Parts: sequence; structure tokens; C-alpha cells
Amino acid sequence: LDDIGNFFTVIMNTIKAIKNAVVCLVLLPRFLVAAVMFWLLDFLCIRKRVFFRMKEQEGDAIDPPLCISDSNRLFSLESLKAVWHGHKLDFLKAAHLGHGAPNTEVVQLEDQRRSRILDYAKDKRPLILNFGSYIADSVVVYIEEAHPSDGWVSTDAPYQIPKHRCLEDRLSAAQLMRLEVPGCLVVVDSMENSSNAAYGAYFDRLYILQEGKIVYQGGRGPEGYRISELRDWLDQYRQTLEGSNNLVLNV
Repeated sequence: LDDIGNFFTVIMNTIKAIKNAVVCLVLLPRFLVAAVMFWLLDFLCIRKRVFFRMKEQEGDAIDPPLCISDSNRLFSLESLKAVWHGHKLDFLKAAHLGHGAPNTEVVQLEDQRRSRILDYAKDKRPLILNFGSYIADSVVVYIEEAHPSDGWVSTDAPYQIPKHRCLEDRLSAAQLMRLEVPGCLVVVDSMENSSNAAYGAYFDRLYILQEGKIVYQGGRGPEGYRISELRDWLDQYRQTLEGSNNLVLNV
């Protein structure tokens, strides 16, 4: 029995190693491109020109602007770790447009009771997931820090928060975030980072769930975080509802 157990352990470890190797091969090109971009953007003359051009091309005022201060380094060991982590989560995420929404575990901020993402969905109403450091019904899902004070630090961040070592650390940090979004329901990802992993949410990301399915999937933040896209989807959904109601009234 021990020999059989050892054999299956070797098989599982081999499969895991092959899977990791495939992931590395797929992600390596885009990771290297991101690394080169970060290295170039650490030259202030390039950084200022790039972000000035991006600011000129911003299409909608409701989308948060990309702001990076001159004192923040982009190319560093911690930044490269964060970028690799984000690419890996996005590649391996279980959430895909048009498919069932992962019903991952979260922790309520008020009483630390554990619940599930889809517990906050009401009937057929769309449920907005705002991952970051907000579910129409809206919930903010607080995940691991993108710029912890002991990692890829951001010197101009409003709060300096170290990496979460335990659930209490994450709950305390989420209390600070709730001050920035008064009136919004805030829940916290588990320390297993199950929601972050399932939705590929790192650094931040927007989703809309409806009847247990993903009907809108935003891009990875910060550059893919588009509130204007979310607004457009909700506007179109409202028009669809109004059209259906008018049809019923006419009948």
C-alpha cells in the first residue's frame, strides 16, 4: 500500500510540475514584455511622455486615471513578483464570460461570519463585484494588497499597509477601505485568496454576475479597470428592461 501511495504521489507531483512548466512557457513572453515596459518607464523622461499621452487619450472622466508618482519605482524585484502573480492568477482563473460564476468564500466585515459570493445575489438582479484593495446590488471584495508597505510599496498611497499575515490583518485593513466607500457593503477574501484566484482579480477588476453566470468581465486593473464599460452595460440592461416592460404594457 505504501508503494502504491508513493507511486501516486510521484505521478501527482509530475503532473503538477508539467502544469507549472506549461504555465511558465505561456506566461513568459507577456511577463518579459511587462518587465521591459517597467524598466523603460523608470526613466522619468519616458514615463512623463507616456503618461502625458495616455492622459490626452483618456476617453471617459469616470474611469480612474493611471497615476504613478516620480518617486515610485516600477522595475524592481517586488514589482516583477507582483506582475507575475497577477498574470498567473489571470491565466488560471476559473471565472470566464458566459460561464457559471465561482461561488467562493468571503468574510463579512461586521461579524466575521463566512459567506459565499452568490449569497449577495437577489433574484435576477445583476450583481456587481468590485475587486480591489466594490456586488447592482454592490459589494466591494477586499483582496490582498497590491502595494504593501513591505512589498511593492507605493509612496503616495493614502495608507501604508503591510502584507496580510492573518485574517485579522486583512479585516483591519478592510476597515480603512470602508471609510473610502461609505454605504457600500464590504466583504473580505479569505486568507486562502480563493476569490482572488477564481476571478483573477489582482490588482483590481470588475465583474457583473446574473443568475449565477458571468455576464460582464472587466479587464485586469489598473489599465483594464473601466467603470465606463460597467456603466454602458448597466445602461443597456436598463433599456432592455424598459423595452420588456413596454412590451408587456402594450400587450
